[in-house]
Amino acid sequence: MKIRYALLLAGVCLTGASAANASVDMAQGAALAKTHNCLACHAVDRKMVGPAYQDVAKKYKGDKEAVAMLVNKVKAGGKGVWGPIPMPANSPKVNDADIKTMVEWVLAL
Repeated sequence: MKIRYALLLAGVCLTGASAANASVDMAQGAALAKTHNCLACHAVDRKMVGPAYQDVAKKYKGDKEAVAMLVNKVKAGGKGVWGPIPMPANSPKVNDADIKTMVEWVLAL
């Protein structure tokens, strides 16, 4: 009986995690990052000029304010969180919806 309960609980947790990421269009997020040249300074799995996207996802895991904060940081630029090299502000050509999609993609990695 305890084993069944543990398996049921594990299934619920896994289903909840996958449902949370189900709303994120991973292919679109990756494509936008490529289109907007984010991958010139970032990689998914290793530090380049900027941090690895997987490291960003780990840092902000569970932070309910992370999406809004990171959208603003991507738009305006930032410095000091990941080292001395600043991230420049994004061009006004990158719309808010694209930035939000990319941030959600990064956080879902």
